Formats: sequence, C-alpha cells, structure tokens
Amino acid sequence: MVNRPGHRPQLQFLSRLAKRWTMSTSASAIDVRSAVGEFYRTESRRVFATLVRLLGDFDLAEEAVHDAFAAALKQWPTEGVPENPRAWLVSAGRFKAIDGMRRRARFDASLGELAERIEARTSASGGADLDLVEDDRLRLIFTCCHPALAPEHQVALTLREVCGLTTEAIASAFLVTPATLAQRIVRAKAKIRDAGIPYQVPSREELPDRIETVLQVVYLVFNEGYSASSGDALTRPDLSREAIRLGRLLLELLPESEVIGLLALMLLHESRRAARTSATGEIVLLDDQDRSLWNREQIAEGESLVERAMASADVGPYVIQAAIAAVHASAENAKATDWAQIVSLYDLLTRVVPSPVVELNRAVAVAMRDGPTAGLSAIDAILDRGELVDYHLAHAARADLCRRLGRTADARNAYKQALSLARQEPERRFLEGRLAELA
Repeated sequence: MVNRPGHRPQLQFLSRLAKRWTMSTSASAIDVRSAVGEFYRTESRRVFATLVRLLGDFDLAEEAVHDAFAAALKQWPTEGVPENPRAWLVSAGRFKAIDGMRRRARFDASLGELAERIEARTSASGGADLDLVEDDRLRLIFTCCHPALAPEHQVALTLREVCGLTTEAIASAFLVTPATLAQRIVRAKAKIRDAGIPYQVPSREELPDRIETVLQVVYLVFNEGYSASSGDALTRPDLSREAIRLGRLLLELLPESEVIGLLALMLLHESRRAARTSATGEIVLLDDQDRSLWNREQIAEGESLVERAMASADVGPYVIQAAIAAVHASAENAKATDWAQIVSLYDLLTRVVPSPVVELNRAVAVAMRDGPTAGLSAIDAILDRGELVDYHLAHAARADLCRRLGRTADARNAYKQALSLARQEPERRFLEGRLAELA
C-alpha cells in the first residue's frame, strides 16, 4: 500500500482501533470485536469494490472502508452484529465518505458538489445498488485490467485493490522492490482517474481483447491463495475461493476454452487442499498425500471442464495445465501416475508458452519418467543459462534429485540455496527438515 496524507495502512489501523476498544469491553463485546476482525479479513475487499462503484474513486473508497470498520468496532458491540454485515458496512462507508466531503467542502467547493452528486446517484436507486455487490469485484478487475494500463500495472493494481495483498507481498511475487511496485500502483490509479476509465464489465464485443490479462490476474490471485508467497501459512483459502468464484463469473460472460481451462485448473488444484498439509501445518508432498482427502466433487467438475475445453480447436496454456492436473487427479496413487502423458503435455506447453518455469516443471516430470539423472541434467541446463537462479523451487527440485542420486554434498548445498530464497515458513521448515535428514 502507498501511504498518503489521510490514507491509513489497513491492518495497523484496524488493530489500533481494536486495542483501544478492548481496554474497556466485556467478554461479549470482545467476541463481537473478533467478528469485526473476521469480517475485515473476508469481506473488506468486497466492501471496497462496491464503494469504488458507488463513490467512483479508489482512494476515497479505501478511506471509506476504514471508516466503516471503525464504525463497526464502535457500534456492533452495543447494537449487535447486523443481519447483513456487508450491506451495513457499505452503507456506513458511503455515508462517512459523503459526510467527510461535505465537511471539507468549506475548503474546496468541488467536494461539496461531488458529495451531492454521489448522494443523488446512490440514493436514487434505493437499495438496488447493494444487490449488485456480487459482481462488483469482477467490475473492479476489468477496470484494473483496462488496456490503457501497462500490463505490469494491471496485475499490480488488481492484486492490491481487488485482493488486498500488501505491496510487499506483490513485490516479492514479481521479484521487484516494494518502492517500484508502489509506483506502479500510483501510476495506474492516476491513469484510471485522468483517462476516465469506466468501472464496468466490457461489452461482449470487447471481452475477447480484454480477457487474457484478466485470466492471468485471476490465476495469480488463486496461486497466492493456494501457495502463499510468504508468511506463516502455506495457503489462504479465502483468496483461492474468490479466484474460483471470479472464474465462474468469467465463464458465464465468455464461455471460451481458456476460461474453461482456467476454472478447471483451479478446481483440480483446490481439490487437493485438505491433503497438502499435516495436522500441524507441515507440507505434505504430492506423492505422500492421502488421496482419500481429495475433493472428488471438485475433481469431477474439473475433469468435465477439461474434456469440454480439449474439444475446442483453440487449446491454450490454461487448458494444457488443467489437463496435466487432471492426469494427477485420475491416478489412484502416486505410482499409477502417467508420467509419459504428463511429459507430453509439458512438451506441448513449452511450445505454446515457452518459459524457464515450464521447463523446470517438465524436468521434474522427466525425472519421474526417465530417472533423476535425466531430470537433473535438464534443471542444470536451466540454471547454467542464468535462469531461475533466484527461484527457490528450482534449487529445491535440484536438491531432491541430488538426494535421490546419493550426491549428499550437492543436495545439501542446493537445499541451503533454496532455504536462503524461500519466504514461506512451512516451506522453510520443510527445507530445514531435509537438511537435517542429510546431516
């Protein structure tokens, strides 16, 4: 987040208010305060998206979100949690924003006029605006992914404003400094404001040209939820669920193969969530997962979507990745995995979207099909080109293959390199465990 005068950091702001309130609250009030914190975690970005629609300004909506949750912390402990908390927060935020603009109008008359226009526009529709909240984040994504914005600005703005990821987390995911990422977000907001970019889903004629970046962003959101880029937890289920929900909305708007493929890919990955960590939160590798914990309904839906997408003449990278995930999902156990088919699909993927990360994944599949020596040779070729040297998973994969070959010293060095680059605590504990085993 970029700090500006009057623009308070979200979590620190909420935490300060909560601490101030708990100094003189009863146990029941503390429970309500916890509920406010939970609503903030799960609903704040939805509330923000709706307030952007109502107020027409990112920064004004952000401030309104803070004010709405501050009001909830003050009122809910005595008045009780409202029947529709999200609608209450939207209404409170809208009121606080309009009231604030009117107070500041004595210094800037244009703010008073803006407040009147906003109130007239939102009041004229009665409560109908609140019925549109389910689509607001989709509208916000298309606004953030408008072609007038540079691609890197589109992704950064969407992850920050739609999903609420911190500037530091997004910067880490894109291997840039937080300052660089913050400037991208500032420039993107300025472009939206100055160019008058509308807050709406494009027409059906415009959708094909706009969908590629939107799909990329939705998948990045899913990945952050499925495997968090940093922090104490391996996953953030709320982000993954939101990405899947957005994927379904996109499929309704544009039922093309890549949209189908992305939804299938997310469902097939999500189906393994319950088996990916132990009861204590430690990583469980794919080969060691209890497949009885896999969500069969999500697998069935994902496989059906893959079949539907593969029938299309236009098969893109999301469809191919979904097909790879479907091969894993269809195997009764790790030994039954059809690695030859997976390597073939990766061969196709490298032709469609050549990248060192795809090459790395193919190398791991080759190691499973042909043995660790073949896979290690492919990974070393990638690293020798100077690619993925800062990618911890490349070194972790190399370490695992060296370990399987009995090259203990090489494996230890590769695990240490991976550990120096890993930012997620469960991954760091896993790598430390591997090092301890080798010691």
